[in-house]
Amino acid sequence: MKQEFLLPDLGEGLTEAEIVQWLVAEGDTVTLNQTLAEVETAKAIVELPSPHAGVITALHAGAGDVVAVGAPLVGFEIEGADEPAPTSPSAVEEGSGPNLVGYGAAPSSGRPQRRARRAVAGAGTVVATDAEVRVAAPHDAIDVLPAPPVRGERPRSTPPVRAYAKGLGVDLVLVAAELGDRVITRHDVDAYRERLGRRVDGTIAEAGAAPAATTERAPDRRAAGQRATTRIPIRGVRKHTAEAMVQSAFTAPHVTTFHTVDVTATSELIASLRASAAPDAPRIGVLTVVAKAVCLALGRHPGLNSRWDGEAGEIVQQHFVDLGIAAATERGLIVPIIRDAESMALGELAGAIAELTRTARSGKTPPADLLGGTFSLTNIGVFGIDAGTPILPPGQTGILALGAVRRLPWEHRGEIALRDVMTLSLSFDHRIVDGAEGAQFLKAVADVLQEPGRAMLLG
Repeated sequence: MKQEFLLPDLGEGLTEAEIVQWLVAEGDTVTLNQTLAEVETAKAIVELPSPHAGVITALHAGAGDVVAVGAPLVGFEIEGADEPAPTSPSAVEEGSGPNLVGYGAAPSSGRPQRRARRAVAGAGTVVATDAEVRVAAPHDAIDVLPAPPVRGERPRSTPPVRAYAKGLGVDLVLVAAELGDRVITRHDVDAYRERLGRRVDGTIAEAGAAPAATTERAPDRRAAGQRATTRIPIRGVRKHTAEAMVQSAFTAPHVTTFHTVDVTATSELIASLRASAAPDAPRIGVLTVVAKAVCLALGRHPGLNSRWDGEAGEIVQQHFVDLGIAAATERGLIVPIIRDAESMALGELAGAIAELTRTARSGKTPPADLLGGTFSLTNIGVFGIDAGTPILPPGQTGILALGAVRRLPWEHRGEIALRDVMTLSLSFDHRIVDGAEGAQFLKAVADVLQEPGRAMLLG
């Protein structure tokens, strides 16, 4: 019998998703829970499992298409089925089929496992100058710049796609360098070939002609008044982030205050902890220490850990810290949450940040881990920036930006000496926190960084 699979709600009431790539084709026979496609929501990339075992009769959308929740996605031909299998989240929640809501179907030993890729030294992340600061920051793995392709492991693709690419003269290693760790499809090969053949003035090279490099410039382009442009669809994480930032900027009255502090003692503490740490222990960095200092300071200044409930006419103080860490990914800005961060020791926080980094790098941060933060940190120092005016994540009252740690001449014990110096930038909601409380909170965080022993007084 025939059965239609409708795009389910992939979590947190999302209304649409973009097809990143299909991992199956019409006519394929699939098993229960086999991954059909990778789809991108406003929050993350999700692997979509099959709710049926059968033959695929139709794919109702192509790679790059945006599909509304509840719209037909895949057609199946199912043998030996007397009743339609569940195709919607409501049916799934009643326990009559595999779990299609959120991140995964029911466990199944028959689900094909994706081949793990070996790490290639030198590929991916561009190493920052201040490596010690960068290690503990989520940006160290997320602000990825394209790296030259490294020969070695064969790019992930099917034999028909490899034959198709070979016939077109397309090197799949170069395609993989752009796409990263995912299976290359015919659509990817065509898109890559089209980009190679696209001239600066926007026209496409004739079929059979040698592809023109994208850096080629026609001598008379400026004289003819032609200037190249690129249009990028506003979708997924970037669309969600834009809407959230506009809402926050025009809802909460932002105030930003700055404080530059001598963090030499913190640098020495980090070096000492790393020297005595076990080889497999999470690496503690400046971001970890600031996160701990923030959790301690929030206990003394609960206004920064509150939210505005306009409908109830109340300010809600939260006696726990769900700490957001702003991460700049290739897909846009996300703010994963570390739950109950106030209860974690320094080593636990370092481990949580490391895990957050790995998940954000892969684009697999679950939607549930992006919601409900009470306070956030953003480490702009890894980009060599000293200070900024961060925008509050919606629903939060405070966000602290960490600037770069710099070795500068600084007054120390009545003399000028070279010291490690960092600027902290605190943005807060002036409806909830006045300038005095904001300054006191920032000073409390800075005091711990200047003299880590002060943490004993705030615990």
